[in-house]
Amino acid sequence: MILSRNEDPTTRPLLVETHDFHEITEVVSEVAERKPAPTWLLLFMFCGSLLLLLTGMLGYLFWRGVGVWGENIPVGWGWDIINFVWWVGIAHAGTLISAILYLCRQRWRTAIARLAEATTVFGLLCAGLYPACHIGRVWMVYYLFPLPNQMALWPNMRSPLLWDVFAVTTYLTLSSLFWYMGMIPDLGTLRDRATGKIRPIVLGILSLGWRGSARHWLHYERAYLILSAIATSLVFAVSGIVSIDLAASKIPGWHTAIFPPYFVVGALYCGFAFVTAILIVTRQVFGFQHLIRTHHIENTTKFTLLLGNLIGYIYLMEICIAWYSGDVYERFAFWDRATGAYGWAYCIMISCNVIIPQLLWFKKIRQKLLVVFIICFLINIGMWFERFVIIISIHADFLPSSWHYYRPTYVDICTFIGTFGIFGSCFLLFLKFVPQIAIAEIKGIMPEASPHPAAHKAHPPHTAHAHGSAKAHALTDHKHAAS
Repeated sequence: MILSRNEDPTTRPLLVETHDFHEITEVVSEVAERKPAPTWLLLFMFCGSLLLLLTGMLGYLFWRGVGVWGENIPVGWGWDIINFVWWVGIAHAGTLISAILYLCRQRWRTAIARLAEATTVFGLLCAGLYPACHIGRVWMVYYLFPLPNQMALWPNMRSPLLWDVFAVTTYLTLSSLFWYMGMIPDLGTLRDRATGKIRPIVLGILSLGWRGSARHWLHYERAYLILSAIATSLVFAVSGIVSIDLAASKIPGWHTAIFPPYFVVGALYCGFAFVTAILIVTRQVFGFQHLIRTHHIENTTKFTLLLGNLIGYIYLMEICIAWYSGDVYERFAFWDRATGAYGWAYCIMISCNVIIPQLLWFKKIRQKLLVVFIICFLINIGMWFERFVIIISIHADFLPSSWHYYRPTYVDICTFIGTFGIFGSCFLLFLKFVPQIAIAEIKGIMPEASPHPAAHKAHPPHTAHAHGSAKAHALTDHKHAAS
């Protein structure tokens, strides 16, 4: 289902062939131009209530201290680091879909790239909340940055917390630039279509004076290519750094060299499942069946299946490494995970991450969107329990007298639920005010954009749009869109 760089789009069309350039502009722009629907308003109010819940829990946390969380000795990290790693994983698939597939010239990414990029940015916003709160004295968070100060106090570069701060802030900055860069041509289209007094001014500022000239496209494509290359490297760097937070310790079950690739694969696995679920919901709610085709969903499920099998292999390798090491403490750590006090969480992890995704081997299953949505939802639950199993496994340390069963408090649970308010509110605003699908890139893969005569003969109803260069017609349609 993947087109090569030189493959003719008419051999396997990526879009339903009933739309021309103008109709694509109308269909995608209409969502951002019409008034909010009652359903959107209700969802936004619900997410706003979750934000209020999060604000209340954070205020209580700052007033009383991190003791209101469920951490104890020896479990010094609880739901805070679990949810941090989970949200970082959610953010990874967006960069893979948008950046890596762009470098590989995969045409099918165009319809889903922007939604994936938005998932990356908003997921990182939720993830970045936890390191800031975990320090306890949040009003001294500026100590984490190398800022000049009168007390000559500088960050401890050996602290894993500091590694997380630099990794997440760097990734968030680049992902936001990458996401915004891709929207500039479409913001120019919305600017040309805008009515009223304020909207054209705001869109004009955001579009940075975009005119769609050859010079603009040249600089745009160069910048987009450079950002894609940098973002691709950060995909592996961020999860690798997060994994070293654990692997750098000497705790059995954590001190292992397999953690960096383990965390990278797990993050991509979790993120692909989350993005697939988001695509299915957006496709059905906004009626984008002609743009987000079934084979787009099928491609993401194939990646999910591949990553799921890699995760299963890594689970097996962890057990084999623990057995082969001959270390009794290492063997006990993995035995306790599967049969100890948290054996129920280990069973959920294996079931959701390894067993259930095997249904995606069957094409009929991959083409049933409701079943795919349920599988992706269960995968995200399983990946959350994977982080839970890893972090909480230290409840049985070297000193049996200090073993303690970890239980989250209501503050832990409500804080985690409140982070969905951040993600949901930002995502709803994105769906309403920004083109959800890259209009310019979609036109670039339409048959009308192909300069080859075979494409024109295959689609005679739209040949009027097929004259001239592919770039000019596929990526600039402002006058036609405003008519």
